[in-house]
Amino acid sequence: MSATETPDSMESVVARALEAARRAGAGQADVLLVQGDDREVRVRGEEIEFIKQAQERSLGIRALVEGRDGRQTSIVSTSDLAPEAIDRMAEEAVALARATAPDPAAGLPEGGFASEIPDLGLFDPDDRNVSLDARIEDAKRAESAARSFDERIDNSEGAQASSGNTRVVYGNSLGFLGAYESASHGLFAEPLARDGDSMQRDYWMTSGRRLSDLDDAAAVGRKAAARAIRRLGSKRVETCEAPVIFDAMTAPSLIGQLVSCLSGYSIYRESSFLADRLGEMIASDSVTIIDDGRLPGALGSKPFDGEGQPTRRNVLVESGRLQTWLLDHYSGRKLGMQSTGSAARGTGSAPHVGTTNLWLEPPVDAAGNKTGLTLDEMISELDRGLVVTELIGMGFNPTTGDYSRGAAGLWVEKGEIAHPVEEITIAGNLGDMLSQIDRIGCDLVFHGRTAAPPLRISQMMIAGG
Repeated sequence: MSATETPDSMESVVARALEAARRAGAGQADVLLVQGDDREVRVRGEEIEFIKQAQERSLGIRALVEGRDGRQTSIVSTSDLAPEAIDRMAEEAVALARATAPDPAAGLPEGGFASEIPDLGLFDPDDRNVSLDARIEDAKRAESAARSFDERIDNSEGAQASSGNTRVVYGNSLGFLGAYESASHGLFAEPLARDGDSMQRDYWMTSGRRLSDLDDAAAVGRKAAARAIRRLGSKRVETCEAPVIFDAMTAPSLIGQLVSCLSGYSIYRESSFLADRLGEMIASDSVTIIDDGRLPGALGSKPFDGEGQPTRRNVLVESGRLQTWLLDHYSGRKLGMQSTGSAARGTGSAPHVGTTNLWLEPPVDAAGNKTGLTLDEMISELDRGLVVTELIGMGFNPTTGDYSRGAAGLWVEKGEIAHPVEEITIAGNLGDMLSQIDRIGCDLVFHGRTAAPPLRISQMMIAGG
């Protein structure tokens, strides 16, 4: 079969794989077929550093064999879609499953599969064949704008543009067969600034499902350059405790780390510091966190999850109170709960819990009007403290909640930015940090699948010089 399967032929491939697994002896099976067309370019200075154009496809077969003490499971994957290869892979999957230990919680969902595939605006047909020349031009414009922004921008790590289209077909032996197509486009610029012995880098980016969603390429370059210039002359600060503002680029990491502790797998394994806190206040009452797989045009949206269940809106934390875990069917069975439509899946992996579009809600009044401050306003009311613009390292323990990250940013004195800061560490406990959020900004912009406005934590340990 060709590298560019038609929609009908992709669905027939999935149907054939399901039938092959049944013939080989699987009591249950599901099949995922993913086909992608990706284009990526990077420009540095006047030169094109690399061009990538790749068409890829992968078929994953999960076979479940009925055993006395539960189902035995295996997963195999291949890029060979020839009929004889599919038959052989199905037989191998069943043979491998019979060699594994039975698991009483294993198995497909009992039902509740997506009955319709809504149009979520996941791609623009006009973007499907975007030319490499057009993406090269976008990268060149971003690079040129960054380098011409200020004479202190004397080099760069380059500007990178990407576009990709993906078609997903999923089916299972209980009768579900669904498909959807999506796209993603991005532009990233990373200039270097120099002033005497001081050299700094920073970046800016834009992304979206449609090319028309992207910010202007030159504007991306200028924003990246301004952020790099802003960091020149960075220095350390004395070790202290002070308020810390996370900007809109760093605040999403806090939300992501919190939600990693809400996965059903972390809960039943007792590897989350929140494992016994369902229904309790775990954050400031200004904190509401939502995961929504049906958000039109968003980068994490999809009509069904990795088990064929319809995606949905899940309010994880509402006014500080923990409302639900994120669950697929396996973790739900382990906890005696229902799936939240949160199964993620790769062709070579079992379903697991994943987020879709995850965000921290900006504050609003009773009429629905935003009441949060801009970042500049949050800075202006800060007597003394830190604005974090970059986080370094992975210092978070989900079992205890202990948090320690390297950071860079801006030091504030009496409502004004005093100087840039680098080579510091911020530390605390995520549970305490969530409870100490006393300001949430008004600006919510998705640069990926997770977003948060700027937020302020009233007190954190800052380790510097």
